[in-house]
Amino acid sequence: MPEDKPFSINVGQLKARPKQADQSRVEAVDRAAAEHGFVQREPGGKRGRPKSPRTGQVHAKVLPNVADEISQEAQRRGVTQGVLIEEAWAAYLESNGRR
Repeated sequence: MPEDKPFSINVGQLKARPKQADQSRVEAVDRAAAEHGFVQREPGGKRGRPKSPRTGQVHAKVLPNVADEISQEAQRRGVTQGVLIEEAWAAYLESNGRR
């Protein structure tokens, strides 16, 4: 008795057909979708927090007493250590006539 497989597909008979994607057809589909309340196809903006302009990181190894002094000064002034380093770098460039 031959085994019948009612849910099997003969893959050899399948053929790929390209989709019709001409501009007028895409516009017609977009108009129809807009009439039915669907949103745009383009992906939305990136979710989450906006990217910070301060993305560069400096991993400076300093003596423990220098690290403590930088930390204390940043806390005293109410800024981050990165802002303190940026200001120190600007002062350095100014003293060397680069700015």
